[in-house]
Amino acid sequence: MIIPKPSDLHYSDVTPREIYMNRRRFLAAGSAALGALAVPFSLAADNKLGNLVKSPFSTTEKLTSLQTITSFNNYYEFGTAKEDPAKNATKFQTRPWTVSIEGEVAKPKTLDIDAIMKLAPLEERIYRHRCVEGWSIVVPWIGFSLSTLLKQVEPTSKAKYVAFETYYDPKQMPLGKYAGIKLPYIEGLRLDEAMHPLTLLSVGLYGEVLPNQNGAPIRITVPWKYGYKSIKSLVKIRFVEKEPPTTWEGYSSEEYGFYSNVNPKVDHPRWSQAKEQRLDVDFGKRTATLMFNGYGDQVASLYTGMDLRKFH
Repeated sequence: MIIPKPSDLHYSDVTPREIYMNRRRFLAAGSAALGALAVPFSLAADNKLGNLVKSPFSTTEKLTSLQTITSFNNYYEFGTAKEDPAKNATKFQTRPWTVSIEGEVAKPKTLDIDAIMKLAPLEERIYRHRCVEGWSIVVPWIGFSLSTLLKQVEPTSKAKYVAFETYYDPKQMPLGKYAGIKLPYIEGLRLDEAMHPLTLLSVGLYGEVLPNQNGAPIRITVPWKYGYKSIKSLVKIRFVEKEPPTTWEGYSSEEYGFYSNVNPKVDHPRWSQAKEQRLDVDFGKRTATLMFNGYGDQVASLYTGMDLRKFH
């Protein structure tokens, strides 16, 4: 992997299209932003995100295909089978869209998605992802460090954790009642995890805006944790003093801990985490799972002195 050492990282750093995109609606919503001359991103008529910065935080591993990334998804609001989100999220309305940021902050704000996209130049970051179910993928995400957004509200000294909430509308997501988990989906990170430069605020992949089934229009990507920590379709961020509840930990704390760091030595109660299957690569051949999903040089220092079996 071509990823800088911790000393090089700074908090200031950063299927066919018709299946997942309502092009006309998106272009109409984005027309005002396109008229601005100082916008650090551009959107072409074919929904591509332009003026992208190639991030030094990227892995050099082979990309998982766009077809696989957009057709094999976990997004229970649109169904629990892997193929369900691509089929059922096609009409999901992602404009207008706002994200509120509140709690232990000096300047709470509610920002429109287009305003968020103007906060920093958009980077292409190629990240490995490991799902708790045993499979992994490599995705060329588009976005910038989450810390850029979080700094806008000036967290106070009481802020120790960051809680996240996803969008949930039973009318648009009628299959949510069969998800088997409480909705809206909620997640959380410790403040230093949320502010780490590898934690990405994602608005696109493969050079285009996010497909609905992948968490449009805005999601979080935390590459050293199991996939369910990377919350989709974000609408609320809240800075809090105590560890916030999370959806899967509430479902079963024995199976899904708050930290959820990729750790081959801590098995899920129902299966081993020692090996994984990379989708699109050597089907049926499992390879060794890497501690922190291969990002240990960057993030291991966050957990110095912690028992990573207890705090799993």
